[in-house]
Amino acid sequence: MKYLNLVWLLITVIGFSSCHYESGAGNLIADTIIISDTIQYHPVRVSKKDGSILPWFSSDKGVSYDTVMMLVWHFWKNMDTDSNGLKYYMNHQVWRPEHDMRGLGGDQINMALSSWGLLYAYTGYQEIVENMRYIADTYLERSLSEPDDKWPYIPYPYNTGIHSGRYDGDMRNGKGITQPDKAGSFGYELVNLYKISGDSKYLDAATKIAETLSAHIIEGDSVRSPLPFRVDARTGETGSLFDNMGSGKRVKPALYTSNWTGTMRLFEELQKLDPEKEDIYGKSFNTFLDWMKDFPLKTNKWGPFFEDIPGWSDTQTNAISFAMFILDHQDIFPNWKDDVKDIIDWTYRELGNHEYEIYKVTVMNEQTVYRVPGNSHSSRQASVELMYAASSGDTSHNANAVRTLNWATYTVASDGRNRYIRDDIWLTDGYGDYIRHYLRAMSAMPALAPEGENHLLGTSSVITSIVYSPDSIEYITFDKASKEVLRLNKKPLKVMADNMI
Repeated sequence: MKYLNLVWLLITVIGFSSCHYESGAGNLIADTIIISDTIQYHPVRVSKKDGSILPWFSSDKGVSYDTVMMLVWHFWKNMDTDSNGLKYYMNHQVWRPEHDMRGLGGDQINMALSSWGLLYAYTGYQEIVENMRYIADTYLERSLSEPDDKWPYIPYPYNTGIHSGRYDGDMRNGKGITQPDKAGSFGYELVNLYKISGDSKYLDAATKIAETLSAHIIEGDSVRSPLPFRVDARTGETGSLFDNMGSGKRVKPALYTSNWTGTMRLFEELQKLDPEKEDIYGKSFNTFLDWMKDFPLKTNKWGPFFEDIPGWSDTQTNAISFAMFILDHQDIFPNWKDDVKDIIDWTYRELGNHEYEIYKVTVMNEQTVYRVPGNSHSSRQASVELMYAASSGDTSHNANAVRTLNWATYTVASDGRNRYIRDDIWLTDGYGDYIRHYLRAMSAMPALAPEGENHLLGTSSVITSIVYSPDSIEYITFDKASKEVLRLNKKPLKVMADNMI
């Protein structure tokens, strides 16, 4: 195994002042109109110049995005402890004061770990890392399949006994059924947590997940992905897709999903961290890469993903997450610009939502069987469009992307509740699958970060430690070579790496 190989950096900043920032905010407020129409919790704020939507909190985008992110984090952090001694978000996918009786969301743990890792780099709050460890430790202790199962050491995504304190199955298929795509994504987030914490138990667990997945990979074709969407971990039998009309009728085996970006990232990381098994992980990675290129990228079969949908549904998250993967791996996608553009175009054709065009914004529906605009899905779309613009120079989607981020702030109440439009307060869409998209958008377009403040917005590595002081930012990256994106109050006085200026 490869162990921590850390690089220390210090950025010293002088001349901290908020005067210029406050003056700018005043000018922005003068260009604002608040109208009587409401979106979710708030009256709509629009630009006096062109009537386009602005964030509800302020016409200053950076301040507004920062505000909703921190409201969401504090709501999550302060959520109640449930009757079984676990935090509410370890038992339920939906928040209600009277306690909703649905169990965990399929990717809820992975999404939270993903967002919190980025939020830690942005804030330096150690309590965020502590929450990551609580989530991962609790899930690892209570979710894994048995060592002698056909699919050992991988997590079950759902607690069939809501307050049992055990994750033991699938929301639709019942006990014993797991989702390999969610297991792969969890493994990838465990690798990142290992990098942040230095605790090898997370890497060990990720390695066991990867070994199990690698042992079952096939080449795949148009009807089956290299791993199935649902499988009985004990017997190896494939799970089922059911009729979406609620009849309970089994339609076909759950052989296919296109949600493999997390799993591919897991194999990619383990190639570097475990050189002795580089060939095994490399073969697994390439099998998925070839299949994604040959099938979903060509056919636009971007389903399924969601744990609560009985049958087939094409999803925005599978499509746009793979577009982000392409942007992060341009060297293995010779036609990456066209590939990403084609995915973006598909999402607008199939899932674009035009309800809010009066405010000059097109937002994004969740999936083909639930065409309702989503806070998470719209902000994901915006962040990837801004990433695409930063890489390609094609800024044709930028204006709508920023307005989409503005629109998605309206789902956050002033106390941090984040409600899906015409739906519930989902602990996936409103929390783990929300904050990360704003941070990625800021990294792609740093002008969207708060002016007059200092934040690390993005890195090509993982930030293992970061301390914000009044006159400096000191941070450590996992990798020797990396690129960071920061927005600073002032031009830095000096930048030091490993004590060298």
